[in-house]
Amino acid sequence: MRRITLAAVAIILLGTAAGWFLLADPASDAPPEKYRFAAVDRGRILQNVATTGTLNPVVLVNVGTQISGRIRRVLVDFNQPVRAGELLAELDSSLIEAQIAQLEANFQEMRTQLSVARRKLERSEGLAARGFISAAQVEDERQAVELAQARVRAIEAQVARERTNLAYTAIRSPIDGVVIARSVDVGQTVAASFQTPTLFLIARDLRDMQIDTNVAEADVALLTVGMQARFRVDALGERSFEASVRQIRLNPKIEQNVVTYNVVLATRNEDGLLLPGMTANVQVEIARRDAALRVPNLALRFRPSDANDVAPAGATGAAAQPSGAPADRAARTPPQARTRIAEVLVAQDTPGGQPLRRQRVTLGITDGTFTEVIAGSGIAEGDRIAIGEFVQASNASARGGLRFRLF
Repeated sequence: MRRITLAAVAIILLGTAAGWFLLADPASDAPPEKYRFAAVDRGRILQNVATTGTLNPVVLVNVGTQISGRIRRVLVDFNQPVRAGELLAELDSSLIEAQIAQLEANFQEMRTQLSVARRKLERSEGLAARGFISAAQVEDERQAVELAQARVRAIEAQVARERTNLAYTAIRSPIDGVVIARSVDVGQTVAASFQTPTLFLIARDLRDMQIDTNVAEADVALLTVGMQARFRVDALGERSFEASVRQIRLNPKIEQNVVTYNVVLATRNEDGLLLPGMTANVQVEIARRDAALRVPNLALRFRPSDANDVAPAGATGAAAQPSGAPADRAARTPPQARTRIAEVLVAQDTPGGQPLRRQRVTLGITDGTFTEVIAGSGIAEGDRIAIGEFVQASNASARGGLRFRLF
């Protein structure tokens, strides 16, 4: 048993030694890499303006009433299609009909008084011609006729007004569309004394929708009418929809010193999945590069801790011309998206010398992760640029003792 135990211990020790030998890094004695690099490559860059908005019908009509009264009938309900001129609801017209009857009686009375005044005027004119009465009395009779005519016209106007109010008791749809909201029920009293109450909301066509967004003042100058966009709604997950900028409204909205502008985007809703009131997460495409020479944005921000590792700049990119830019650059880049100059640190193979070289480059568009480098800026595809720095850890007990420093 003792020999078996000793043999097992020896096997374990040999296995441990063999594992240590196999797993040991032969280059562990070599100095560790000090900088982290990324290669300059080509790829797609999409510069977007992100915003949120609310889906609304393009035409949304508030149907109200110009007169007060009690609702006698409601003939439509939510989500019901209606046609222009279709009866939606009726108000109780009893009081208006009674008022019309009274005015018509007054009208008939005033017409009778006008007829009597005209006959008296005719008799007075005949008597005045024969000298039996004075001209002043004839003038009084003529004024009585004119006064009766004025009263008849006033009664006629009142009757016409009440008949118009009687027509207003029938609430009709002004357009073809769908009832989005209904705010009244049978027996409810509506008062139109100070403002017109809203009874129904009717959308003309839910296949034609718009997105009302609030874009910050820093981004609104980048937008132009006709730009394409894509958006998602929370209810439909990752499915995206297309839209286009239709209008940039000039009226600013200021809340807590933050200025935004209402940008309206048009979209189609052929399958009816988009509902009014949904929140849309919009990405408006400002510019696109399908095969851009690009660098990570980390490289534009990184600055080494030891300035002695950086050699002076070689060819400067300040005077570089974007001769190698894509042919559609002028057409796809808005005039507000100006190029700018930045510096990156390019790796150089100089044994015993400085590992980095400072290079000025001319930048184009960016998507937040990568930035376009305009051709002719002094770097090429495949070049290695520094994006971070490994620094020796302060804890000496930590093997490898390296941590990553971005800038």
